[in-house]
Amino acid sequence: MVDEVIKAENLTKVFNRSLVAVDHITLSVREGEVFGFLGPNGAGKTTTINMLITVLKPTEGTASVLGFDVVKQADNVRKVIGVVPQEYTADEDLTGYENIMLCADLYGIPRDVAKKRALELLELVELIDFKDRRVETYSGGMRRRLELACGLINRPKVLFLDEPTLGLDVQTRAATWEYIRRLKKEYGMTLFMTTHYLEEADALCDRIAIIDHGKIVVTGTPSELKDSLGGDIITLAIKENADVTGIIQSVENVKEVRKEDGSYRIKAVKGEITAPLIIEALLKKGFTVTRLSLTEPTLNEVYLEYTGRAIRDTEESRAEFMTRRIHLRRARQR
Repeated sequence: MVDEVIKAENLTKVFNRSLVAVDHITLSVREGEVFGFLGPNGAGKTTTINMLITVLKPTEGTASVLGFDVVKQADNVRKVIGVVPQEYTADEDLTGYENIMLCADLYGIPRDVAKKRALELLELVELIDFKDRRVETYSGGMRRRLELACGLINRPKVLFLDEPTLGLDVQTRAATWEYIRRLKKEYGMTLFMTTHYLEEADALCDRIAIIDHGKIVVTGTPSELKDSLGGDIITLAIKENADVTGIIQSVENVKEVRKEDGSYRIKAVKGEITAPLIIEALLKKGFTVTRLSLTEPTLNEVYLEYTGRAIRDTEESRAEFMTRRIHLRRARQR
C-alpha cells in the first residue's frame, strides 16, 4: 500500500467566528508524488497550507505530516518539511548565500554542513554566479529560485510550494517547472503545491484536488479528471432567439446539453463526428449556427463542470484581492 505522507480529515479554519476559509476538507498525499491544490485566489489554498505547516491551528479536524500531528507534534513537523511561500521572504540586505545560511542557522544545521549544502543548492537553482550579490539586485525569477533553495536547506522529505510561479514570466515559469520535476525525480521528494494556473497543474501534478470556496469538490489525476467529463466539449451559438436544447439533445452521441448566456455547451462522444450532425439537425429545423468550437476535455472544462464557472471568471482584481487580505489579517489578529 502506498504510504500517505500527508493526511487531513475534516480540516477546517474559521476566522473571527464567521469567515470560513477552509470548510471540512479531507485529503491524502502519497509518498513521492506531486500533489496539486488547484483553485482561484481566495479559495482556501494558502490557509490549508498554513495549517499543514503549523503556522495556523485548525478550528476543527485533524492533519498529519509523515505521521506527526500538526498541532500536537508541530516541532516534529517543522523538522521534516520545507516551505516556499507565495510571498518573498528573503532579506534584501543580505546576499543570496547569506540568506541560505541564515535559514540553515534557524534549522540548527552545523555551519560546515550548511556551507556545503548552500553551495549545492545555489548550483541547483543556477544562482551560484550571483551568490555574493545582495538580494535587492535580484530579479523576480532569481528571488523565486532563492526561495526554493532556502526551502531545501534542511533536506526536507516534504516540500510545500505556495503558488511557486506566481507573477513570473513564461520563461522563468518553465525553468521553475524543471526544478520541481528534478526534485521529484532525483530526490524522491513529496511535493504539495498550490496553483491557479491550469497548465501548471496539468504539467506537473500526479494528482489534483480542485478547491472552491474552501471545499474540495473533486480529486484525481489530470487524466481521470478530464475523463470524468465523459466526452469532448462542443460550444455553439445560433442566430435565432430560441431554445434548441431538445433538438441538440436528440442527436446521437450527445450526452448533455447546457444553455449558458445564449450559447450551448454540449458534452458529446466523438465530437468531430457529432458536431456536423448537430449542425445538420439545426439546419433542418430552420436554425442558423453562427459559432461553433470543439475542444477535448481540459482542466478548465473540468473546473467549469464541477464549480459551474471557468477558473478565469473567479479571479479577483488586485484591489479586491488586497482588500480581502486586509480583512483576513485583521480577523486572524482578533
